Amino acid sequence: MSRRNRILSRWTLAIVLTLLPGFISGCKKAATEDEADKAVAVQAEHPSVGPISEQITADAILAPLAQASIAPRISAPIRAEYVQRGAHVRKGQLLIALEDRDLQGSALDSKGAVASAQAAYLTATHATIPEEIQKAQLDVDQARANLEVANRTAEERKRLLQEGAIAGRDTDTAIAAAVQAKAAYETAAKHLQSVESTTRKTDEEAAKGQLTSAQGRLMNSEAQITYSNLRSPIDGVVTDRPLFPGETAPAGSSIITVMDTSSLLAKLHIAQSSAQKLRIGGSAKVFIPGVNDPQAATVALISPALDPGSTTVEVWLKLPNADGRYKVGTPVHTVLQGITIPDAVQVPAPAILPADDGSTNVLIIEPDGTAKKRSVRLGLRTPEKVQIVDGVSPTDLVITEGGYGLDDGSKVKVGGNKEDNTGDKGAGPDDKGAKD
Repeated sequence: MSRRNRILSRWTLAIVLTLLPGFISGCKKAATEDEADKAVAVQAEHPSVGPISEQITADAILAPLAQASIAPRISAPIRAEYVQRGAHVRKGQLLIALEDRDLQGSALDSKGAVASAQAAYLTATHATIPEEIQKAQLDVDQARANLEVANRTAEERKRLLQEGAIAGRDTDTAIAAAVQAKAAYETAAKHLQSVESTTRKTDEEAAKGQLTSAQGRLMNSEAQITYSNLRSPIDGVVTDRPLFPGETAPAGSSIITVMDTSSLLAKLHIAQSSAQKLRIGGSAKVFIPGVNDPQAATVALISPALDPGSTTVEVWLKLPNADGRYKVGTPVHTVLQGITIPDAVQVPAPAILPADDGSTNVLIIEPDGTAKKRSVRLGLRTPEKVQIVDGVSPTDLVITEGGYGLDDGSKVKVGGNKEDNTGDKGAGPDDKGAKD
């Protein structure tokens, strides 16, 4: 090789050796950038620790706190109506009056019958019965006197007969008269006893029965009059009044309805297992169509027995409605608060990944920037959060978005603008690169 060629070879080798490190560095940088481009962008955050409450949801229809469908017990034309639909009424207030002139006449007749029976009772107890007893007593006294005379006469005749002063026939006559007087006395005494023990009692009870019967008819007549005046049994609002004055109100048919809407009841049916976690006075939320914010309610009743048809438990929620803003019959959605765990490890609901075998998993970002699937055991659930009983700790970085369908071991990078995902507490190895 000529000297010129050797010099050219040396220069070429020197140039190659000079450019080679830069070329190798550029290749490495290109490979790194290509690898970064292949990393999947996800959202991630650390599990939070705090209270979480179980939420029990159900649909219901708003019902009044109390309702009275007032129906007359008699058939009569409507004489007057004192309230209109929408009127606020008080307990005992007169609402409708029915025609009652015939009832007033019947009541007046019954009052006369009571007065007559009262007089008959007084006559029987203070005049008739005492007179009968007095007469029977006089008969006894008279019979006793006659018996005493007959006995003395018989004894005198017996003495005279022994002395031979009178004939035996006269003595026998006196003895027979004494026996008859004794029989008359015994009969009078029995009659007196009967009058005192039986006749007096039966006559008094008969007079008292007639008086009671008359008083009963009067009470019935007066009750019929009260049936013609329909009064409100509760405080509330008149919601229905289908008939007008002059129309006949049929007995047993509702002609006016009053509802207490100062509070409304949402009556719902939930599973027994959920009902056991509730308590009277517990808080709940009611979502009402047309109202932007959920309204606070309280648990007013938990049925002590299962519904035989659905085997569910009926629960009542009490919703304040003093201004009458909410309407009876509105369909609503309710959310009840069950048990509360004070220090629960929890993650956003989208972070939970169900598996085909029924298990649940989350994806954890490892320090090397790869996604690692981890099996977890869940506790309480809400629409936003899920309690993790076992499987992760507050120091782990859990993928909350973008993890669905991601293979175990895939390279990931945390992206987005959320502060929780920027790794201000050691979010992960790719956080700085994501910022850059």
